[in-house]
Amino acid sequence: MSAIKLVVFDLDGTLLDSVPDLALAADQAVQELGYPSVTEEQVRDYVGNGADILIGRSLSQNINVDPELSPELLAKARTLFDDFYQASGHKLSHLYPAVHQTLDTLVANGVTLALLTNKPSKFVPELLEQHKLDKYFKHVLGGDAFPKRKPDPMALHWLMEQEQVSADQVLMVGDSKNDILAARNAGCLAFGLTYGYNHGEPIASANPDFVADIVSNVLEAVGING
Repeated sequence: MSAIKLVVFDLDGTLLDSVPDLALAADQAVQELGYPSVTEEQVRDYVGNGADILIGRSLSQNINVDPELSPELLAKARTLFDDFYQASGHKLSHLYPAVHQTLDTLVANGVTLALLTNKPSKFVPELLEQHKLDKYFKHVLGGDAFPKRKPDPMALHWLMEQEQVSADQVLMVGDSKNDILAARNAGCLAFGLTYGYNHGEPIASANPDFVADIVSNVLEAVGING
């Protein structure tokens, strides 16, 4: 039986497939600035490191941001992206299978839940409310909650301090190597999901403690049957 007391979930690519809305906003932003269009398929590889990196990659048409892009251009593109993303209403985003069932069961079994995402904080409450996820999480931390975001362990250390738990009592659940590395850097256990956004690499290559095709397998990892 596991002694896990705190489960920390990533959002995009883990609980919520948000790429369709992100791709739409990124495409609108780059086209507004006279740059080539980006596709949803491209954006699936570009997400995971926060909005600034996403828009830089979209302008660059590459996973590596073009160093020739000026800070002024990147800032303007980010503002446009935020405006388009806010205006989208997030109508194209949807939950992955078994999310509510999994979160319900964890809470019913006394496990504390936190959300740790690299998404800008201002977009998170509306998305959680829209998909009826807001009731589950004791802590909700966006990508700008701390000076450093995942894979830095700063937020996980803060959560452990808040909940007075040790690293071996914490499970980080995510779909990208940033989530796995954040867990490793904090000394926590890491649970990798195969279906999300990991820049085209298998999540198993990041060596998480658990790998699964569906989020409900988290229940087994924390010692809950059924």
